[in-house]
Amino acid sequence: MGLKWTDSLDIAIELYEKFPEQDPTRINFMDLRSKVIELDEFDDDPKRSGERILEAIQAAWIEEAE
Repeated sequence: MGLKWTDSLDIAIELYEKFPEQDPTRINFMDLRSKVIELDEFDDDPKRSGERILEAIQAAWIEEAE
């Protein structure tokens, strides 16, 4: 079972592991969306992302990086 947009914490963990050099506080939503879609486990419609979802993923990624 793949990751969906609503799996913000699991996506954040995957992003933290795949992109350790990326500062999640300095990523714009277009780049964040692209990185999420690049994840091997991601299995959702790329068009279903929105600002609220991306904010949740970014916040979880920031927390994971701390």
